[in-house]
Amino acid sequence: MKNLRFSILLSTLLLFGCSAIASETNVYRDHAGDTAKADKHEFCGDYNWSSGDKVSAKDLREINIAAPDVLTVDGRENGGISVKGEDRIDVLIKACVRSWGISQSEANSAVKNTKIETGSVVIAVNADKNAKYSVSYEISVPKRTNLKLSAHNGGIGVSSVQGTTEFETYNGGVSLNDVGGTVKGSTKNGGVSVKLLGSRFNGSGLDVETTNGGVSLLLPSNFSADVETGTVNGGLSSDFKELQVEQKGNRWERNKKISASINGGGPKIRVVTTNGGVKIKSSE
Repeated sequence: MKNLRFSILLSTLLLFGCSAIASETNVYRDHAGDTAKADKHEFCGDYNWSSGDKVSAKDLREINIAAPDVLTVDGRENGGISVKGEDRIDVLIKACVRSWGISQSEANSAVKNTKIETGSVVIAVNADKNAKYSVSYEISVPKRTNLKLSAHNGGIGVSSVQGTTEFETYNGGVSLNDVGGTVKGSTKNGGVSVKLLGSRFNGSGLDVETTNGGVSLLLPSNFSADVETGTVNGGLSSDFKELQVEQKGNRWERNKKISASINGGGPKIRVVTTNGGVKIKSSE
């Protein structure tokens, strides 16, 4: 009986707690600790993420480059990446460079000596290996842009982009909004939030997974797709009858996995987790 109660409690926490984490993933603003919502803190705002007696410095840089065949961005150790598709022909990169140190001069020096390279890869470099800094990106691109994004301690967000998108982060949430083309990526520790528009995915499909984090999938009620989703440790709820798990009595089943077509089927949408809840909602 105790094991049953514990299983129910664990599954509930994973479903609602981890999904709450996923809902926070629309923010990829500064270094890994900067997880405040966009409506609470503006990009590269005047707030100090240093701790203890350390002080911080920041610098917001804007760089325009010609649109490449593939936009590759490496967030390195600390930094989130947010990419938005717009009606434009070039790429606008906003890079927020932050640093912290035991003195203001040390922090200022680290910021000054951090360079943003925009060759084959958008990446931040600093000759001082001991410098404490982070760089996060807010990037505007043409809507039909191919992306290759990577981060370690930082989230990744993509909205309104139709192209081949590949991404990977280790500690950070993932937010995908109104995307199309071919989308594939993963995070190790972070929630996943996917919101799709229209009646069908405009492209070959979407494949996203996390190991530790909740999954939130929002689809129009008339959306046509072949959907694969599931979790090992966590609850699963769905507004779509075809994507609901049958519960046997009071027992919570492990390895809740579903593959089903909705509204006649279409391009495959795969969003899965190992440790976390899954919520599939209808936007209508």
